[in-house]
This record gives sequence, C-alpha cells and structure tokens, in this order.
Amino acid sequence: MDRLDDMTAFIKVVDTKSFTTAAERLNLSKSVVSRRIAELENRLGARLLNRTTRKLSLTEVGQAYYERCTRIIADLEEAEQAVADLHAAPRGRLKVNAPVSFGLLHLAKAVAEFLERYPSIEIEMDLNDRYVDLIDEGYDLAVRIGRLRDSSLIAKRLAPNRQVVCASPAYLEKHGIPQTPDELSNHNCLIYTNIPTAEQWQFRVGDAMRSVRVSGSLRTNNGDLLRESAIAGVGIIVLPTFLCGEALSKGQLQCLLLDYYMAESNVFAVYPQNRHLSPKVRVFVDFLAERFGPRPYWDCALLSLQPFRAEA
Repeated sequence: MDRLDDMTAFIKVVDTKSFTTAAERLNLSKSVVSRRIAELENRLGARLLNRTTRKLSLTEVGQAYYERCTRIIADLEEAEQAVADLHAAPRGRLKVNAPVSFGLLHLAKAVAEFLERYPSIEIEMDLNDRYVDLIDEGYDLAVRIGRLRDSSLIAKRLAPNRQVVCASPAYLEKHGIPQTPDELSNHNCLIYTNIPTAEQWQFRVGDAMRSVRVSGSLRTNNGDLLRESAIAGVGIIVLPTFLCGEALSKGQLQCLLLDYYMAESNVFAVYPQNRHLSPKVRVFVDFLAERFGPRPYWDCALLSLQPFRAEA
C-alpha cells in the first residue's frame, strides 16, 4: 500500500473524527480506510488512534505522527503547485511600492513595457519615500535603494546605485573646479536632508572612508530639486546617477573628483519570504533585473569616464 495514501487516509480520519466521513471525502469504502489505518499502525508498531463507540482521539504518538504527516502532505502539494506555477501564465494584480523619483524616472517606462509583455497582469504602483511594511500593508514587492533594514525579506539586486559629485559648467567656470574633497569647504554645496549624515560627504581614500563636512545655501529632501538647482548653477551636489545620469550625458552637469570614490550601494527588489515565489512577482523582478542590470543606462556618462567602475 502506498505510504502517502495511508498518510492521507490517516489525516482525513483525524480531521473529520470519523472513519465514515473520511471514507466519503476520499471516495473510498469505510472498510478500505479502516484497513489502511490498521496496516499503518502495524507497520509503525504503534497505536495512533484511541477508538471508542463514541469518538476517536489521537494517542501521544499519533499526535506527533499527525503533525509530521500534515507537513509532508502540505510540502508535496506545494511542490506540485510550484511546478504548475512555473508553467502557468503570470496573471493577477501586482502591488508594488517604490521611491518617488526612481519610480517616475525609471519605473514608469519599464512598467509600460512590462504590461505590454504580460497583458494578464495588473499593477498597482504606490510611489512614496516612506518605509512601508510589505506584509502588513499587503505589498507583493518593493523597490528599495541603499542599505536594507529588514533582513526577513528576500532581496534581489537590480542595479548598482553609484554616487557622484557634480556641478554645472557655468558654476565651475565662475567658482573654479575643486581638485580634492577638502576644497569643497570653499564651495556652495547643496544638501540632501533625507539621510542622517546630510552634511558629511564620504569619500574613499585608499582603503578607508573619509568624511568631509560641507555647507551651502540650499537644503532639501528631494533629489530632483537638487539636480535642477545644480543645473541652474546654484552649487555642487552629490546625487545617485539614476537621478543625474541624463544631465551628465547632456553636459548639463559635470562629474567632479573622479579620483575619489563615493560610497556605493544597490537598487533592490524585495519581497516577503514565501515558500515559493508567485509567477507575477518572479517575472516582474526578472524583467527589472534584465532591464537595468550591472551597467544601467543611467550610468553611461559615468562609465565612459571611469569604465572600471562597471565592476564595482
């Protein structure tokens, strides 16, 4: 007799507390179900059920065996569902959270292309810069940039997040080009306030990171405002290339201090630890990783100046 069939019969008897009801659920005769349980107990050499004329109850051994059986059957069903999902067409609503600037600049076009490729998927995109709880707020996944705070989530790297110091040609012509990080103290540096060390710009010098204190006439929590202010010649900025890459390519901004590396991080897709990944989440994450990748299009101008940074 097949062991999985015996386990299934045993689970049904326990769940329904009746041989008769279990037999009906399994589309078997009561005698077949009774024989399977008896053969199971004989094989194990232990009594699993206490039987009286009024009720059935589990023995201590039966309770332990029941818990293991339910896990085994659940794992088997889940494995079969996972295989079925791999072959099923991705469909359904996908709820995504992402930072505002990255969403507008890079996800908008990506989502349009994705929806054309996968017409059976709907996307609910929530753009904001607050930290959301994916599980409590019902998100399927989020795009996050920088250091991850929640280690309970699964994270897949979509692209590097490179930082650059830059300013407009007009500003540099008027105020000069800083040659070392220390010279930034003589310049108007525009401050992004949405980080704890807003006025401390960090550079790698040799094997160590060095902080340089900066100040300036504009402080804001929005990177787009900083970029546009720098293009207008207000001052020097530090921004991720996903925000300023296009301005660098157009010559509206110029990279500075290329011999000094800024701290780098990554762009991630994060999602809860499910026992298997749903097709809609899997294809969206794979799509973004393929679209952005280790040499994202927004880094073209930087990599033309520092091609070795593609491997960073």
